[in-house]
Amino acid sequence: MQANIKWLDNPEVFRVNQADAHSDHNYFMNYAELERGKNKLLQSLNGQWDFQFSINTMERPQEFYQVDYDRSSFDKIMVPGHIELAGYDQIRYINTLYPWEGKKYLRGAHSIEGAGDGAGMFSEAEYNPVGSYVKTFDLDSELVDKRISICFEGVEEAMYVWLNGEFIGYAEDSFTPSEFDLTPYIKEKNNVLAVQVHKMSTAAFLEDQDFFRFFGIFRNVTLKAIPDIHVQDMWIQPILNKDNASGKIIVDVKVSSTKDCAKSAKFVLADKAGNKLLCESITLADVSGIVEGTLTVDVETVIPWDNHSPYLYDTYIELYDGKQLVEVVPYKVGFRRLEIIDKVMYLNGKRLVLVGVNRHEWSAKTGRVIGMEEMISDMQCVKRNNINAVRTCHYPDQIPWYYMCDEAGVYLMSETNLESHGSFQKLGAIEPSCNVPGSIPQWREAVIDRARNNFETFKNHTSVLFWSLGNESYAGDDIEAMNKYFKDKNDGRLVHYESSYYNRAYEDTISDLESRMYAKPEDVEEYLRNSAKKPYILCEFMHDMGNSMGGLGSYMKLIDKYDMYQGGFIWDFIDQAIMVKDEVTGKEVLRYGGDFEDRPADYEFSGNGIVFADRREKPAMQEVRYYYGLYI
Repeated sequence: MQANIKWLDNPEVFRVNQADAHSDHNYFMNYAELERGKNKLLQSLNGQWDFQFSINTMERPQEFYQVDYDRSSFDKIMVPGHIELAGYDQIRYINTLYPWEGKKYLRGAHSIEGAGDGAGMFSEAEYNPVGSYVKTFDLDSELVDKRISICFEGVEEAMYVWLNGEFIGYAEDSFTPSEFDLTPYIKEKNNVLAVQVHKMSTAAFLEDQDFFRFFGIFRNVTLKAIPDIHVQDMWIQPILNKDNASGKIIVDVKVSSTKDCAKSAKFVLADKAGNKLLCESITLADVSGIVEGTLTVDVETVIPWDNHSPYLYDTYIELYDGKQLVEVVPYKVGFRRLEIIDKVMYLNGKRLVLVGVNRHEWSAKTGRVIGMEEMISDMQCVKRNNINAVRTCHYPDQIPWYYMCDEAGVYLMSETNLESHGSFQKLGAIEPSCNVPGSIPQWREAVIDRARNNFETFKNHTSVLFWSLGNESYAGDDIEAMNKYFKDKNDGRLVHYESSYYNRAYEDTISDLESRMYAKPEDVEEYLRNSAKKPYILCEFMHDMGNSMGGLGSYMKLIDKYDMYQGGFIWDFIDQAIMVKDEVTGKEVLRYGGDFEDRPADYEFSGNGIVFADRREKPAMQEVRYYYGLYI
């Protein structure tokens, strides 16, 4: 197969040769490797890459992926990183508008009469920057002669991949892992990996989030050696019984194998002290060419998981070739039960109150490229200030954050990477005539795929209480189909979506919760007093911009007054601002939207966090810490 630049224009093409989304588990060859904590089967490709910037597809180096291509004129760039922060293209912050508004008339393919199928919209645009990356590498010795896949954890916004001159695949969905099989073309030495990243594709209509519009390879790139017998996917579902003292656990596993052998699997459950509570065989069977197994077993005594006591059990899936252990997959899980009873949400039989924040991933120096240091700082801040819930606005976060929330007992609303704000809200008015995805058949599979990526990657995390269908994308048959996808999983979690508020035709078929943004306290009361159908949360409230947060107490009083009002998520956690050296004083200063000669821009609207972009707490945090502390 050859790469086709026209895929950028087609909403029905969003993944080519990409591996199916799967659980985010780690794996080791044996317990000794697990105890050492370093997986020898992984090789990072982070670091310096060769790079060339082009203003559009016509000017891109079309044959740059060929092994013998002359790349002597290429620059160097760090991966992960944003192309704009490396000194290329225009830094731009926008809230609602699409970046082309006021410059070019674009409407999503099939969305409105005259829009057509979008042919040439991005592939022939005069402005659609391209980043051409090349990495030359040798395989680590432990990866030689094994199946090799590559995982890109985050690439904005559309990417084509080649290895040693051969086309590998294409992917969109910027914030979930994209994996490709490299096995047919990988060599031991002198591999040439080429990635071409396009700033805009049809995905641009679906990724209209309130943030700086960056592009490039901005999360980790990792080679994975796949053992001959390997846990390809797994789903561990701990269920807490009504007595809050016992439970059961369901384990589903898919195994890939390159050899015909006596494959077998075991599941082990242990407590924090290392006491082995279960050791059960999982019967494997070939189902349509895929080796699968399911185990359901009762657990007599369990400790429930919640924000106050985030007790996690160690689980292990062991794979055997005959009697030889060949792979161990560890995962920590907790037992909890989420349910709605009489229109009120309960966790483990207690009314659930969410005192939460929306959290963009952000660093003042590196943008959405953040590491463990920033994540640890954020988690300490969350716990220190009595915050018990985080909405991953408006995309899935880096994988380590989910593990940290499991350990800390922070309730997660895991949001799908979807926002098409500019397609239905214009100059503040609701005007959905060209809304995508809406009910347009050609966009449906793209958004279901984004829901699937969210679910499959993070389905094992105890901290995920809610799946969110996305943010501010209006409502239609396509988002209704996303809701059905999650509900069909029947995993005990709830589904959230706010924009059904704008289109009441879907209020019964989208979202388990009544969710609003920035409703006044009296608006909340009006809903709760007038035949309320669902538990009520504010997925965004307070909008901490400038000297805000003074009205928080008015909302918190409603928690005591109405059981169906169950809290919300402050907008937002951290200012989006970039640290630069001031041209006059030479001092480091924070710059916001509009400070980079970016037009259109929403200016300082990027600064509405309860911490500054350098992670100093704002005075408003005192209000948060006090009121949230009453309900934690």
